[in-house]
Amino acid sequence: MKKKVLAVMLVAVMCLGLAACASKEEPKKEEPKKETESKDSVKDKGKLMMATTTSTEDTGLLDYLKPLFKEDTGWDLEWNAVGTGEALKMGENGDVDVVLVHAKASEEEFIANGYGVERFPVMYNDFVVIGPKEPIAKTEDINAVFTQIINDQLPFVSRGDDSGTDKKEKKIWSELGLDPASDPNYVESGQGMGATITMADEQKAYCLTDRGTWLKQSKDATLESELEIICEGDKNLLNQYGVIAVNPEKYPELNNEGANDFIKWICSDKIQKLIGEYGIDEYGQALFTPNAGTDS
Repeated sequence: MKKKVLAVMLVAVMCLGLAACASKEEPKKEEPKKETESKDSVKDKGKLMMATTTSTEDTGLLDYLKPLFKEDTGWDLEWNAVGTGEALKMGENGDVDVVLVHAKASEEEFIANGYGVERFPVMYNDFVVIGPKEPIAKTEDINAVFTQIINDQLPFVSRGDDSGTDKKEKKIWSELGLDPASDPNYVESGQGMGATITMADEQKAYCLTDRGTWLKQSKDATLESELEIICEGDKNLLNQYGVIAVNPEKYPELNNEGANDFIKWICSDKIQKLIGEYGIDEYGQALFTPNAGTDS
């Protein structure tokens, strides 16, 4: 009997010992779940075709904006950089989805004729006259400069390509009642702004240019002569850019979704801020001033 009691007690002690050991074991820790905070990449949506002016390309602005637009929207922006007249003609023919140009009267006519949906201001810079510092004294008066060019038959290189710059130049001559063809030293390049500046440089001539292209060209290119800004600051030299989606009712096959995405994107606070900062580090001043949301 005693042996049986001792056996039971021994088993009980062993069980208590095993329980005590088990209680000392640390519980297994669950491994923390790895956080997967991978940002969803925007899906490729295809190509958006734009017609625009040479100044938006020559300044490098479009090359700067293109990858940002793709990253934010998925659209791959491609463009033809031509004069404003030709850019609007491409829109009229349904060759592009959207236009970014700078000739307000022509843009409004484009919409009135049913080719564009709505015009949105995007940004502006200004026109300047560049050329030799003599014999024209530096001034803010564009009328005085153009009058002296004709009266003294000074060399002048015009774009002559129906661009926004060419339209502005021709309008100034017309308002002054002057005929530039009367100047034997007046020539037309028939080319973009960068090439026209180069031609004016080679001929030591004057020309009208947008400030942005002049800043980039004068810094990046090796100019042979010492051209400088002769005229700036005249209120008649404002250079406003607008963006317009080509009318999908006239051309249903166009990428109207992409055009609207581009308009919304380039007019957004984020991109307007980037446009306003573009060029400051390299040229000491912005090449464009953003003004989306205005009535310009």
